[in-house]
Amino acid sequence: MTTISPLIAGNWKMNGLTHSLDELAELARLLTTGASPRAVVVICPPATLLAAVAAQGASSGILAGGQDCHMAASGAHTGDISATMLADAGAQYVIVGHSERRTDHAETDDIVRAKAEAAIGAGLKPIICVGETEAQRDAGHAEAVVSAQLAGSIPDAAEQHEVVVAYEPVWAIGTGRTPSLEDIAAIHGAIRARLVERFGERGETIRILYGGSMKPQNAREILDVENVNGGLVGGASLLAKDFYTIISAV
Repeated sequence: MTTISPLIAGNWKMNGLTHSLDELAELARLLTTGASPRAVVVICPPATLLAAVAAQGASSGILAGGQDCHMAASGAHTGDISATMLADAGAQYVIVGHSERRTDHAETDDIVRAKAEAAIGAGLKPIICVGETEAQRDAGHAEAVVSAQLAGSIPDAAEQHEVVVAYEPVWAIGTGRTPSLEDIAAIHGAIRARLVERFGERGETIRILYGGSMKPQNAREILDVENVNGGLVGGASLLAKDFYTIISAV
């Protein structure tokens, strides 16, 4: 069985001011004074803090990521940020296709794929999000929906370049509700099967993160599920102590 080094990514979403860097400093202290983390640690702050997070996190091994990028490298797109700009600010990863972007900004699989391609072109590793709504799950369509999103959102370039997949059941994000461990195992297993079907051996090594109300209380049991190679953590990543507890659960 292929060994995949886990990745724990914190998505700060639209939260974080300059004083939030104090939490980053505390996380760095915990990571460097405790046992060495057995996971790659990434923080995806708002763009206003990205350069500071990249600079401040470097000495403790914390990597920086963007929360979104435009599909174009530059141009007349007021308010947007390109993948090249994120890389220039020190990012190594970028989240694309988060359910909040798909919902709030009507992003389609084609748009998500184009953003992932732009990220790869800029030397970033895209974290490509997929996940079903509650209505889709209740109708028994969760696996079909996720499989279709995977097919449409992951670029062919994933065969040669590193990408990460994040499974986020939309109904579990920020609600405190999580699927059963059996449900998580079933979807992650299905995602792995689709990746192997499309990319062969390469598909066996692509990280699949779980996202959706991962907390210090449930992180260990979720991270123990087969084909869960880390987490995309929302609210719990804003507090150093909580996020460190999740990282330590690996």
